[in-house]
Amino acid sequence: MCYYLSLGSNIGAREEYIGQAIRLIEQQIGTIVCCSSFYYSEPWGFDSPNGFCNLCCQLETEKAPVEVLHATQAIERALGRTRKSIDGHYSDRTIDIDLIQVFDSEGKEIQWHDAELTLPHPLWKERDFVRIPLQELQNK
Repeated sequence: MCYYLSLGSNIGAREEYIGQAIRLIEQQIGTIVCCSSFYYSEPWGFDSPNGFCNLCCQLETEKAPVEVLHATQAIERALGRTRKSIDGHYSDRTIDIDLIQVFDSEGKEIQWHDAELTLPHPLWKERDFVRIPLQELQNK
């Protein structure tokens, strides 16, 4: 399956956290096919003096969406993320990894909705820091 992920960081060595996350994704989940350029932005949904560094990547894996979600959450914790955003309350973070879109082996977009995960990500089109890097990937 083909996954599009969005990675972001706004604390510390932002690019290094994203690089570490990409290496861990490759070690634990699947193959990173390509990554977008870094995209720098102001925080979205909350106030902070810390700007974000973001990128999107394309991941190939046979793991199910919920398995990928759990694995990316474990990577976030390993890289120092102490709490997830809840009910639209966001905060600074060392790393954030979101599943944006998933396509099966025939190129059909997977729709998913349960208490843990909604696919495609419901807010991705509203976020330039996801939309622009994702468009870069899909135009390669």
